[in-house]
Amino acid sequence: MATKPMRIRASVKDGVTEVKALIAHEMETGQRKDSNGAVIPAWFITEITATHNGKVVLSGEIGTAVSKNPYLAFRFKGGAAGDKVAVSWKDNKGEARTDEVAIA
Repeated sequence: MATKPMRIRASVKDGVTEVKALIAHEMETGQRKDSNGAVIPAWFITEITATHNGKVVLSGEIGTAVSKNPYLAFRFKGGAAGDKVAVSWKDNKGEARTDEVAIA
């Protein structure tokens, strides 16, 4: 299944880069039921990684307690206008996505 691109913004101020990302993902827990009473299978992001010019600046594991279309915001020291920030995720079905943005 094709996934939608993430909406990512990155800006730098006083040597600190702030990144905000809206991740398009359904994030099903595996506990809800559809209108016929059948359990909707679990489908959720398990890993998130962010890089700045190829160097990991954020790495984490998440699970079913995160809402649909998760919002991620973080800061790191360094970065300059024009540098690249990439955000990647992997889910429990083996799907993955990486999107990249230049720091403003």
